[in-house]
Amino acid sequence: MSYLTVSNLSKYFGKTRVFEDIHFEIEEGELVTLLGPSGCGKSTLLRCIAGLTEPDSGQISVSGNDITRVVPQKRGIGMVFQNYALFPNLTVTGNIAFGLKTQSVQAAEIEQRVMEVIALVELQGHENKFVHQLSGGQRQRVALARALVVRPRILLLDEPLSALDARIRKNLREEIRRIQSQLKLTTIFVTHDQEEALVLSDRIFVMDEGRIVQAGSAETIYTRPANEFVARFMGNFNLLSPLQVHKLLGLQVQGKMAIRPESIHVAEAGRTYENHLSAPCRAVVRHHQLLGNVIRYHVDAQGCHLMVDTLNRSSDLLLQQGAQIDLLFNSQELQEVA
Repeated sequence: MSYLTVSNLSKYFGKTRVFEDIHFEIEEGELVTLLGPSGCGKSTLLRCIAGLTEPDSGQISVSGNDITRVVPQKRGIGMVFQNYALFPNLTVTGNIAFGLKTQSVQAAEIEQRVMEVIALVELQGHENKFVHQLSGGQRQRVALARALVVRPRILLLDEPLSALDARIRKNLREEIRRIQSQLKLTTIFVTHDQEEALVLSDRIFVMDEGRIVQAGSAETIYTRPANEFVARFMGNFNLLSPLQVHKLLGLQVQGKMAIRPESIHVAEAGRTYENHLSAPCRAVVRHHQLLGNVIRYHVDAQGCHLMVDTLNRSSDLLLQQGAQIDLLFNSQELQEVA
């Protein structure tokens, strides 16, 4: 039996569908990400699981027990919000201890548990600071500690890093994954950031217009998108029509073909290539983008615009605009999509 089961869950605001007939199962200790664009229903779905929003139909079960109509305080679920929702008149310790005080936990135990989670989220030395004295990253750690101190059986994270700058966001997502793994805590993470989802998740549920359109491991979602929406949303796939596929590769396909930029190679003179790479196809470089350790070339080949990624090696010459090159396609990494 799965730990958390959501069955046929639907939610409408008036006549507007937020999501409909949602079904999924999550195992104990698993970290699952709900990934999708703004307005696809992922945050409302999270609030339904937390008990903050009531679904119109369907069921939510934990360990086989129906919690669909159980009040939030009795679900054993902790939630971290995008805007932190901290109390400005309380210190770090006061904010973290708040949930325990509402549960009438003894003072000595409150102190012990607060100190434990402060160490867990690495906030030592900040115990007596107020919210306005903390950085954005520290505030998010307080919000996380406040959710963890009540020892929830499920942790929900609603876009917890979206307000932070890139460096802090990267560090905090690593901390979240460390803490989740250490506690073996069943966790649902909501984000619209594909990189966050790929880095953090045991599994990803991609949502579009109120439906889960694909579920699977990060590798599966990235390398084998189920449809055109997933391919476009997950980043920088080249999406080719059947006619373009025939022109470039001589293949007959029914639907569109998704090809990742790194699955297209620039042929090097004198080098022997394996059989799974296609015959050379002539292309012309139009321009390039420097993406840190990757150079993305935009090229034209047989009337098709393509993106081609190569490693940024300082010893290699940068291909100039107008340069003619031969492209090789990795036939093992072509994905036909609906």
